[in-house]
Amino acid sequence: MNQLPRVSHNPAASRFEALVAGELCVCAYRRTGATLLMTHTEVPRALEGRGIAAALVQAALDWARAEGLKVRPLCSYVASYMRRHAETQDLIDR
Repeated sequence: MNQLPRVSHNPAASRFEALVAGELCVCAYRRTGATLLMTHTEVPRALEGRGIAAALVQAALDWARAEGLKVRPLCSYVASYMRRHAETQDLIDR
């Protein structure tokens, strides 16, 4: 079974990131006021299918919740993730 990577928040780069097998995986955002614009999630093709993107997005959403932010999922992966996880629906900036 694959172990999920350690995800860290890099506020200076406005992203959540994980280093897996020497490759950088990221979930990027822009913060505008009380809204987190989730703009891009990227996992190298060789690492796809391991749950890395989901771990990155979940870390970002957990942080948004802790900060009291609403989320605008501009990234198609984030939008899809939030549709699949009903517990994140209250975070969506409508």
